[in-house]
Amino acid sequence: MSKYGVLVMGPAGAGKSTFCSALITHLRNNRRSCFYVNLDPAAEEFTHEPDLDIKDLISLEDVMEEMGLGPNGGLIYCFEFLLENLDFLTEALDPLSEEYLIVIDMPGQIELYTHIPILPALVKHLTKTGEEDVDDGTQQAGESGTMMRGASFKRLNRAVAGLIDSFSMVSYLRLEVQDEDSVGEILSYIDDAIQYHEAQEPREPNDEVEYDETAGEN
Repeated sequence: MSKYGVLVMGPAGAGKSTFCSALITHLRNNRRSCFYVNLDPAAEEFTHEPDLDIKDLISLEDVMEEMGLGPNGGLIYCFEFLLENLDFLTEALDPLSEEYLIVIDMPGQIELYTHIPILPALVKHLTKTGEEDVDDGTQQAGESGTMMRGASFKRLNRAVAGLIDSFSMVSYLRLEVQDEDSVGEILSYIDDAIQYHEAQEPREPNDEVEYDETAGEN
């Protein structure tokens, strides 16, 4: 069964949780099913309580206290633990039908993306596609560094950037979280990107409402 979701990412303080709150409010106001996942171990206050919270698996506060780590080290430990226990996500998401939009609020600390492979591992697990990268030992030390220098690499960068720009693979959209129409426009872009509506089966029209013939008679 297909499932559809969005990873909300950005640096700390960018407004990820604010956007998630506005998006979930909009979805509920329009009677659309959603499932809110909080993967930020440092988040404490929510406008909408998460349906799944990483703190139910591991708490940053407990890690800092028991392991004697600071906030950044504690966050890295939390996500290393999550990557070892991804069934925590699977067991919660598997029962959901394709009518749900899964909203995943990601942490913003840059260390989580530079020190551990959280994003590729998480996406790979959620999509269940791709193959493991295998090092067969044939690559010599320093080869990757050589490949990433020089005119050829710069031309490759320009070509990839041109491809992304030509096909609008990256878009910047204005958002006013207090404006219902603005949030709706963002949701429309999300639906188009994940082809959400194409997966929905046609619904049967609502049964005709039977009115009392005598209603309204004087």
